[in-house]
Amino acid sequence: MFLLAQLPADQLSLQIRNGLILLVLGMAIVFVFLTILVFSTLGVSKLVRKFEGKRPAQAAAAPEVTIAPTAASNDAEVAAAIVAAVAKSKN
Repeated sequence: MFLLAQLPADQLSLQIRNGLILLVLGMAIVFVFLTILVFSTLGVSKLVRKFEGKRPAQAAAAPEVTIAPTAASNDAEVAAAIVAAVAKSKN
């Protein structure tokens, strides 16, 4: 096994320096990328809000249609589905 204590002092300091450079460089790249991501997300959000008000009035006033089955037919369908599932699992 290779131990750091076995390295000469100048090679050890060179490896530590290179490691710190890679650490700082990696963190800087991630920071720049995340900063660009945040500002681009904010820009797209502002752009969407700007064009959101220019929708046609018909699309905004669409009526809501809700169809609710009666409770009795829904219970019967659920019971039939349970019976079918139990019968299938026994085969």
